[in-house]
Amino acid sequence: MPLGMWDFEHCDPKKCSGKKLVRFGIVNELKVSTRFRGIVLSPEGKKAVSPADREIVQEYGIAVIDCSWSKLDNVPFSKLKTGNDRLLPYLVATNPVNYGRPWKLNCVEAYAACFYITGFKEYAQELLSKFKWGHSFLTLNGELLSKYVQCEDSTEVVKVQNDWLKDLQAEYTQAREKDNEDVDLLARNPNHEFWDQEEEDDEEEEDDEEEEDDEEEEDEEEEEDDDDEKDEDEDKDEDEDEDEEDDDDDENTNNN
Repeated sequence: MPLGMWDFEHCDPKKCSGKKLVRFGIVNELKVSTRFRGIVLSPEGKKAVSPADREIVQEYGIAVIDCSWSKLDNVPFSKLKTGNDRLLPYLVATNPVNYGRPWKLNCVEAYAACFYITGFKEYAQELLSKFKWGHSFLTLNGELLSKYVQCEDSTEVVKVQNDWLKDLQAEYTQAREKDNEDVDLLARNPNHEFWDQEEEDDEEEEDDEEEEDDEEEEDEEEEEDDDDEKDEDEDKDEDEDEDEEDDDDDENTNNN
């Protein structure tokens, strides 16, 4: 099955998956004036890719428009000669540049998604095997791709997509509400007041112990001061006694 690509050289050649597929000889570069009769994955599409496109893919192949998401306004879509423009439904990129971002698929992811949805899973796997990270695209999007494959046409694919997005939104909302409930429960927890009271009691006990320690230190200092005064008094008394004895000796000497 032919694979084509219009390259507007917006991407880094070293990181561009489309250019790599061209080097492998898997994809043919197309000129703006070249007509492509297969499925063209383009933002200009009015319908989503679906299993109903299988025959077109099988006979005429798939083409992509290799351009930067931020430079879509610079792409001359009106000059491209296409007849079967299609949009890809919701999928999440796993390429190194836009990993985890919905809708932001690169060229090989776009080819693979189109092949998978139209019933050519083995072709999708073959293309992705050319890249070290390629297997992660089908792993991450496997459940949703399986749902798309079971649809009959574009309308059903879009419905599956919208239901999936609603479920994602509901899960997100529920998770946010649960987080809020956890916060509220913590704030209203009756044990929380008890914990706070225990902390206050502990602080008061610590303050009391500190006051007692301060009082004990003051008492010890007072006792030391008393002992010092007592020692000074004793020394003073001894000095006075010695002076009296000396005076007595002097008197005796004078009398003699």
